[in-house]
Amino acid sequence: MLITISRTAAALATGLALALAAPLLPTAAAAPATSAADQDPAPVLRLPSPTGPFAVGRDTLHLVDRDRTDPWVPEAGARELLVSMYYPARSGTGRTAPYLTADEARLLLESQHLEGVIAPEDVAATGITARVGARPERGRHPLVVLSPGFSLPRTTLTLLAEELASRGYVVAAVDHAYESVGTLFPGDRMLTCVACEAADDLSVVAEGRAADLSFVLDRLTGPRPAWRYAGLIDTTRIGMAGHSIGGNATAVTMARDPRVRAGVNMDGTFFAPVPAEGLDGRPFMMLGTESLHHPGGEDESWDEGWARLDGWRRWLTVTGSGHFTFIDLPVLGGQLGMTDPEAPLSGERSGEITRDYVAAFFDAHLRGLPAPLLDGPTAANPEVVFQGR
Repeated sequence: MLITISRTAAALATGLALALAAPLLPTAAAAPATSAADQDPAPVLRLPSPTGPFAVGRDTLHLVDRDRTDPWVPEAGARELLVSMYYPARSGTGRTAPYLTADEARLLLESQHLEGVIAPEDVAATGITARVGARPERGRHPLVVLSPGFSLPRTTLTLLAEELASRGYVVAAVDHAYESVGTLFPGDRMLTCVACEAADDLSVVAEGRAADLSFVLDRLTGPRPAWRYAGLIDTTRIGMAGHSIGGNATAVTMARDPRVRAGVNMDGTFFAPVPAEGLDGRPFMMLGTESLHHPGGEDESWDEGWARLDGWRRWLTVTGSGHFTFIDLPVLGGQLGMTDPEAPLSGERSGEITRDYVAAFFDAHLRGLPAPLLDGPTAANPEVVFQGR
């Protein structure tokens, strides 16, 4: 049965809470909000450096699917996507890549009710590792495609993307047009979240994203690839992961597209359910919040999805986590002395857990490497609870 946000009032509340994640709030001990001009000196934000042996390069692709009309703004014409390509690079080459633009940062802050806490320019200036124009490392590497949460830009998956690239993966982080609070497309077009108002059934969002993600694979691995370094991609080793609705889209894509060998859902309700016949024996990991995503929890779609997975599987929940735990925002919020009081896990640990467990999953299933983190609980990671295998 499809889960829609119009099914019941309860489903509506749960669906929107998961897809449009609650704002990151300051703790009671945090300083009261002041205007950005009052902050002296300006905060310096930086994502933690990735742990792998490679430097990280980044390109940006603008992809246009002329066989599909945009589902949210039909008058705009063909469906558009922006894709950040992260790849293993040679150290010392390229120039520093930006995190996002000041206008994108402003819209993201406004969506989280943080416009008076930090200036957009300071968020935009967040230090990251990736470098534009970096020379790629030789060889062929597994590809991992990332899809962000509903209303969130692809930028919020930068920490994970850089980590995977530093470990020898090519990563494609996708922005789906009109599905984020603000993404700057070519031609200085700031596309905002029309879908946030238009979508009354989030299964449609997940299914539309699956079409987007398969199109990305077509353009990266087809006979006339859109990316100049497409030769880096080992087309026999493709994985996918997503946050929130992006996690649901990962499962939908796997059900439809046999090129995707392994997938991760980071705290996303299965609005479009896992098929009754499973995912053709391919491995899948569910990484979620303790409060909602545990067996018998409020989100029944995880119990249903778990029962239908027919290959290697893991269901992990993270103590003290919240819906944003698996993306960049709590990492940056922690550097500002902020956290969600309902999700007390520190920003630093949020980033470490996401990075380590998702990378271990792909190391195991795309590269055949040992991944003891996935064998069971560890003393070094007491927050991670194994719900099933």
